[in-house]
Amino acid sequence: MADLVGKRPRIQGEVRKIEWRKLKKERKEEKKKWRELKMIKKLEKQRAQEEAEKQREEAEETHKQTNGRSYTLSVALPGSILNNAQSPELRTYLAGQIARACAIFCVDEIVVFDEEGEDVKSIEGEFVGIGKKGQASVQLARILQYLECPQYLRKAFFPKHQDLQFAGLLNPLDSPHHVRQEEVLEYREGIVLDRPTRPGRGSFVNCGMKKEVQIDKNLEPGLRVTVRLDQQQIPESKSLKGRVVSSQEPRTHAGLYWGYSVRLASCLSAVFAEGPYKDGYDLTIGTSERGEGLASIQLPNFNHAIVVFGGLQGLEAGVEADPNLEVTDPSVLFDFYLNTCPGQGSRTIRTEPRLSPGTALKTLSSEEFPLSNIEASLSSLRGSHPHLPGYPATSYHWGWGWGWA
Repeated sequence: MADLVGKRPRIQGEVRKIEWRKLKKERKEEKKKWRELKMIKKLEKQRAQEEAEKQREEAEETHKQTNGRSYTLSVALPGSILNNAQSPELRTYLAGQIARACAIFCVDEIVVFDEEGEDVKSIEGEFVGIGKKGQASVQLARILQYLECPQYLRKAFFPKHQDLQFAGLLNPLDSPHHVRQEEVLEYREGIVLDRPTRPGRGSFVNCGMKKEVQIDKNLEPGLRVTVRLDQQQIPESKSLKGRVVSSQEPRTHAGLYWGYSVRLASCLSAVFAEGPYKDGYDLTIGTSERGEGLASIQLPNFNHAIVVFGGLQGLEAGVEADPNLEVTDPSVLFDFYLNTCPGQGSRTIRTEPRLSPGTALKTLSSEEFPLSNIEASLSSLRGSHPHLPGYPATSYHWGWGWGWA
């Protein structure tokens, strides 16, 4: 009896030992299955990411195949034209007329140069406004940039300034990149917000919509960016998805006019020497009453064209004041030196009528060439020559540049 009592615990211990081994084995199998499931999920996630990346690449390829516009059009004019206005209100309104004319004709870059031979430092740093001599170029550039910027971004990029005191008088450009809140458009301008994001996620951008847009990159807050919204969005999501793209993509891929950039140049020669394009401007046009008529020229193909206008004293004043130029005749600086308003009925054409978009004159075949110098030149570049690629029927644009620190 004593032997039986002593053996029972040992038998029970052996049974427990066997059960424990079985339990261990089962746990190992469960862990193995869990690892396999985890690996399958990881692979599925990877495949989904690869598929999404493939779709994005296909979308980009589709964008490249669309009728984009590869060439650019620039306009250069002296800031001194504002000095012809009799009051600060008229100076502001005149700058607005220039911006409107350039936006209507899809100008990609506006260069404001100093034709009075002032010190280069006069167009750098902080400025007190229009009260001091030599600030016309800066004020013109500031107003041009202000008008180009979408309304919902102006508060962030343009603090209160004396140069913008009468900005309320300005007519809006109403360019396509000034997208309204409810308007549906693939591209939008935005500002990167200072908001925390999860690791591996991009920054949030305010694009002027009810929902913020989460982009694919982490960028410094306060930057102005061009965003291409994803075609497929999740309606229940608190934010939209998009990608940061070049400010030139709406023009080159989709053929959209996306605004103009503004550049300051210290003199006439700096207009060409400090250009943003690697090979410079391959078509340069100067305007003067001493130039050739439009009917006598045929424009070649170009990648980057620039049309240069003089001030009240013409381009001769800019050439004379430029320390880097040894020539006296402005026509030698350009591929074409044109008179866009032959037989004018006034000794001088002021900036206001030259830039007025209202009046027009048919001078070449059936093409309309506006009476204003800038419009006439831009019209001839747009469509008067069949071998030149024309602007698309619906043209938009987005671009920008800051001319001061």
